[in-house]
Amino acid sequence: MVKFLQRIGKSLVLPIAALPIAGIMLRLGQPDVIDALPFLHNILPYFGAAGSAIFDNLPMLFALGVAVGLSDDQNGASALAGIVSYLTLTKVTGQYWAMNLTPEIATTLNISFLGGILAGIIGGLCYNKFRRVKLPEFLAFFGGRRAVPIMSGLISVLIAIPLAMIWPGVQGGLTSVSGGLAGMGALGAALFAFFNRLLLPLGLHHVFNSFFWFQLGEFGGKTGDLNRFFAGDPTAGHFMAGFFPIMMFGLPALALAMYFAAKKEKRKAVAGMLLSLALTSFLTGVTEPIEFLFIFLSPVLLVAHALLSAISMFATDSLGILHGFTFSAGAIDYLINFNLATKPLLLLLVGLGIGAAYFFVFYTLITKLNLPTPGREEDDEDEDVSVGNTNVKTSDAELYVKYIEYLGGAENIVKVDNCATRLRLDVVDSAKLNEKGLKSIGAKGVVKLNSTTVQVIVGTTVEFVADGIKDILNKRAS
Repeated sequence: MVKFLQRIGKSLVLPIAALPIAGIMLRLGQPDVIDALPFLHNILPYFGAAGSAIFDNLPMLFALGVAVGLSDDQNGASALAGIVSYLTLTKVTGQYWAMNLTPEIATTLNISFLGGILAGIIGGLCYNKFRRVKLPEFLAFFGGRRAVPIMSGLISVLIAIPLAMIWPGVQGGLTSVSGGLAGMGALGAALFAFFNRLLLPLGLHHVFNSFFWFQLGEFGGKTGDLNRFFAGDPTAGHFMAGFFPIMMFGLPALALAMYFAAKKEKRKAVAGMLLSLALTSFLTGVTEPIEFLFIFLSPVLLVAHALLSAISMFATDSLGILHGFTFSAGAIDYLINFNLATKPLLLLLVGLGIGAAYFFVFYTLITKLNLPTPGREEDDEDEDVSVGNTNVKTSDAELYVKYIEYLGGAENIVKVDNCATRLRLDVVDSAKLNEKGLKSIGAKGVVKLNSTTVQVIVGTTVEFVADGIKDILNKRAS
């Protein structure tokens, strides 16, 4: 189940990756920007329409992304199956409500993003199940991958009726829970941030985020803290603002703490790596490369990270700060959405305090617990390995070959997948991995979930590494 949920969480990254450019275009098309740039008043509305096209259809994009992510080989037929499933679910559930409920109630019901995720699950699993179905010769045209969208549509019809029957209760329950959490004020926001970070090692935080950012509340037909924020809801941003101090100040300060905690003779060796990861977190809000340097070293560090995140969210919410992002809480989103935010300058002051807390807490824990963060390893542990850096100069093709070698060889690799920063692998035996070798060619860490499931933290170039490994394995297999 954990593995299955991980794949869903990873799959949600695909459609979410479309949000940064959509957010920029949507922002440029807002009336205040048009008024400020009157010489572009005939052009900017088109940007706004383009951005709105993405935000208005996110549930469908979620269906597509999850379907592709759950499919065995990410074939386009799985994406089509996800879309067919989503359209079927929405239309059939809508028809049921129209026939059995009053118009006032029916118009308030919407399976929205959760429906998109469910449709993606149906589409992806149908693809894996039916893509090799063989039919009698007179029906052969509808066999194989062509059977996938057909079956996903039929199964969606069967699921849509009971879904429509229970959904009013489910939506009411979710509304009550979310209302209760929102009613907790700053404490509710803090609890959200705390569990968000605790789920990070398993890659399940994306699943947890999706409800709060894309389902919670309603404003002008938009649901979710994120969508309501960009729709102009003056109450949106409670579950996003507190991440800006963490990603713009906290994690860069944590990287600085690792630098000063490193042995003096090794600080130069780790400085470049830590600086690049800190800048990535500050600018873009991509934090996993830093987080995976420490969250598996000690449960204490993970809990400390979660608690400091909760403190950040509690502080921003208590001060009435509201801010939002389309991708993540980095400086780019902070500046782009500055005019939509409430008390955004105060967010910087909170960030300085959170940064100081991260530096003090992590420097103290790392040094007092003598944890082997970058630059603190014993000499016999890292004689030929500089964590996070590439010591061996290789071409891309040679790099991918080395990845295969250090993963235990082609015969040890069962399946290769990736999320935003991690290789996700099914292997024959995780004990065959050469962790030092992987780190020597740029990997930032290895996570062994069990004897056959492994994650290798690569960074933002992970997609190229995954594709390169797949290409080599496919050529060898053929």
